Amino acid sequence: MNVVLIGSGGREHALAWKMSTSPFLRKLYCIPGNPGIAEIAENISLNICDHTAVISFCQKHRIDLVMIGPERPLVDGLADSLRQAHILVVGPDSAAARLESSKGFSKDLCNRFTIPIGAYSRFSNAAAAKSYIRAYGAPIVVKADGLAAGKGVFVATTLKEALTAVDACFEGALGYTATEIVVEEFLQGEEISFFCLCDGKIAIPLGVARDHKRVGDGDTGPNTGGMGAYSSPSIITLDMTTRIMRELIEPTLQAMIEIGSPFHGILFAGLMITDSGPKLIEYNVRFGDPECQVLMMRLKNDIVPLLVAAAEGNLAGCKPEWSDDVSLTVVLAAKGYPGKLLFPGSVIDGIIEAAAAPHVRVFHAGTALKYGKIIAAGGRVLNVTACGKTVLEAQSKAYNAIEKIHYPSGFWRSDIGWMEIEREKKI
Repeated sequence: MNVVLIGSGGREHALAWKMSTSPFLRKLYCIPGNPGIAEIAENISLNICDHTAVISFCQKHRIDLVMIGPERPLVDGLADSLRQAHILVVGPDSAAARLESSKGFSKDLCNRFTIPIGAYSRFSNAAAAKSYIRAYGAPIVVKADGLAAGKGVFVATTLKEALTAVDACFEGALGYTATEIVVEEFLQGEEISFFCLCDGKIAIPLGVARDHKRVGDGDTGPNTGGMGAYSSPSIITLDMTTRIMRELIEPTLQAMIEIGSPFHGILFAGLMITDSGPKLIEYNVRFGDPECQVLMMRLKNDIVPLLVAAAEGNLAGCKPEWSDDVSLTVVLAAKGYPGKLLFPGSVIDGIIEAAAAPHVRVFHAGTALKYGKIIAAGGRVLNVTACGKTVLEAQSKAYNAIEKIHYPSGFWRSDIGWMEIEREKKI
């Protein structure tokens, strides 16, 4: 098969690596790709916003399957355009992608179809939102209604933080000015990332992970796109998986059919496991980043036939199989992230040495090649990923590998997987 992968981050590097091991793969292209992906696929310098150019490339190179990694091209309708050109694609159309692009749409859908969520309210002006927050109190969660690369969510522990978050959303502090926000109940419990592969009619579980969103050790500081992750959290048992599918995923797929927007592709449920059971925090319509990296390390199946089955609407009977090992990834980020980056373009050395360790892979997330050197070209730069029999073992391998990387302009959290390690100590 000839396959095109859309994207340029760590998620796409992990997908490219996994796809590259498939015996069904003839040629893998990545649009636009990154220096790490270039080692296993052919990077193509095309603007993914130019649907005509992407379609023309696919037709010229007889592409059998397109896998869309990031959310933005899905929201912008790239999957719609590819399907109209009769090109097989993994990813929802723009209408179904509203599950991620509009938190208000997603909350209203869940409310209408009795899918468990926390209490919420939608606001299109700051004054009304602040009045609601003052009446409700803190802790409370404020979310910009739109795509914000993981940085549009404010978990406010005080009233002042919540009111400041409202201003940040409506006054353009996120890089764009939100026209609507969602204010919702702060849910108590453990947050996990639950993934499914969907063919428009049915969904099959495609792994579970725990992401560390806060920038600092001990889950402190502002939210980011993710500073690390591990798979699989022990809190997600077979019984819990069954319950999540029955109470959240299956009703959501049926709801999307009923409103005329069947869901195809990767459905990512951000869940809070509360004392009363799983509740939805939010939906995303693609693999998480960096969760994808740890899932690809554990997936035993050839991923290409799974993706083809989803794209063709033929997932019945497909069953992903997983390694018993734990996988863990640590994000190396540029200093200043998630705010203004302090030293863009800094040289990074030691990646090859780090990746040479057994059961370790280094996925490029925000890098570029300049004068033969790898340089930082984004907020999240590398994902150092390792496998082990326990979270502690995987963590040790990842941090030992990081010590071989020379990147003084970067930083990373030192405690990825800490909650699961505390649980392991009690066993």
